[in-house]
Amino acid sequence: MYAETRGETGLGAMSPAVRRAIGKVERHRLIPSGAEGAYGNHPLPIGHGQTISQPYIVALSADLLGLEGGESVLDVGTGSGYQAAVLAEIAARVCSMEIIPDLGNDARRRLEELGYGNIEVRIGDGYSGWPERAPFDGIVVTAAAPYVPQPLVDQLKPGGRMVIPVGGSREIQYLQVLEKRADGGVGEKRVLPVRFVPLVPGK
Repeated sequence: MYAETRGETGLGAMSPAVRRAIGKVERHRLIPSGAEGAYGNHPLPIGHGQTISQPYIVALSADLLGLEGGESVLDVGTGSGYQAAVLAEIAARVCSMEIIPDLGNDARRRLEELGYGNIEVRIGDGYSGWPERAPFDGIVVTAAAPYVPQPLVDQLKPGGRMVIPVGGSREIQYLQVLEKRADGGVGEKRVLPVRFVPLVPGK
């Protein structure tokens, strides 16, 4: 259902791997409100002022990484665990970070109940990334940052991609794709305007 809505991005249809992942993940089991409205293409509140992104954006973010299987991916902003679950259906390993302990611990429990043994959840500041697990083939940031955090760029493998919404809470935010070159430089591309909750920095 999401391939038909990609005209705004100027890109082609979702990859078969992402379509399979979206179809397999039980979204209703990863949100506090249960099944009601779980599969609508819209964001949902998950408590603590945070939301779970609409399935289209989750699918698009995974698709923009260009995963083929076997990769190591960093998911910044675990939230409900939905993005991590979608990524884990394709990648070999997903390291997911959440700064709000209650959200991170609840997501860890739900993901374990769903059998995702290839997801590791850590409570911590996403701006700093997860250097002990780096480098990553891909990084997805699920909250908007006013700038691209340099530690995340540093933890990306050459040839790897980062998908991140950039912009302040009162500014136009854009979903961007960054690709790290062999020389350490980064190419950037804006995909489409979005609206995300802000990425919360640690104290």
